[in-house]
Amino acid sequence: MNDHPVPLVDLQPQFDAVWPEARTALEEVCRSGAFVLGPAVSRFEEEYAGFCGTDHCVGVGNGTDALELALRAAGVGPGDEVLVPANTFVATAEAVVLAGAELVLVDCDDDLLVDVDQVAGRAGRRTRAVVGVDLYGQPAPFERLRRVLGPEVVLVEDAAQAQGATRHGRAAGSLGDVAGTSFYPGKNLGAFGDAGAVTTDHDHLATRVRMLGNHGGTERYRHDVVGTNSRLDSLQAAVLSTKLTHLKEWNAQRATAAARYADLLGDLDRVTLPRVVPGNEHVWHLYVVRVPHRDRVRELMAEAGVATGLHYPTPVHLLPAFARLGLGPGSFPRAERAAGEILSLPMYPGLSAAQQERVAAALRAALEEVGS
Repeated sequence: MNDHPVPLVDLQPQFDAVWPEARTALEEVCRSGAFVLGPAVSRFEEEYAGFCGTDHCVGVGNGTDALELALRAAGVGPGDEVLVPANTFVATAEAVVLAGAELVLVDCDDDLLVDVDQVAGRAGRRTRAVVGVDLYGQPAPFERLRRVLGPEVVLVEDAAQAQGATRHGRAAGSLGDVAGTSFYPGKNLGAFGDAGAVTTDHDHLATRVRMLGNHGGTERYRHDVVGTNSRLDSLQAAVLSTKLTHLKEWNAQRATAAARYADLLGDLDRVTLPRVVPGNEHVWHLYVVRVPHRDRVRELMAEAGVATGLHYPTPVHLLPAFARLGLGPGSFPRAERAAGEILSLPMYPGLSAAQQERVAAALRAALEEVGS
């Protein structure tokens, strides 16, 4: 086995690229003493709103809070139903429950994005919101969701995996009524820890999110509603401002790597490569293929020194935390089938051609060993 394994994600190249600038920005924050809701936060919020093409960006503590606060700001709560695709990270579903609403799951389509037809069939008088997930780096079809839903239904965009992506020329983070995103370190735009944001064009939603995340008020010791403490701290904001200037370049590197994978793996009949949905500009947060005998293939690739990931191995309805929904195997066939086949290959800015060739060789060898 090669002495230098290929990791699923390597953040070191990004760190090396930004550290001189980030160090200066961090020192400025530390010297100012403005660690919470300081100028660095306001500056990043303005920059990221501009990047997404929205009127507002409100920094929060993490991506899960971003989704919960977006829902709460839109008035979603007890008695409301919120539709969510079953093949998403648990945080999307958690946010609905934390907001006090009833979680209603739907299946995905063949591209693993939310099934619009199922949304149309399942939406009812109690449906208050639908969360579309921008999965793996490409946006969900929000314009189609809007066509099948009434104007009273809030479209919430889970944009945590799609910073820099577009749909029909519109940026991820601007496609719904309100969007929540995560700046977890491994995201396309990642902080040096947990961080998140809500973006929207609606003044009242932005104001409400800001209140809810700041103990229910916008003035010191005035608390108009019961809120929580979820604020983007100034140190993370300073890092994010620095990294935002590199994001376009990093996303271009991801696109180059994705094209290279397509060339290296395009002749493998038993590998289903990811498809870019028409109208989407994909930013390849993850490069997810589908293979037979996935678990054994993954083991063999690990033995060859190639790390892989599973995003996500269990659909939401089959997680113990959501057993109370009473939805067993067979409830969402496409999500369940995908969960047994998906395999995330190494993907990050700085991934070399030689490393990708090793990934492709390991995948080929693994498929040959498992047979048909």
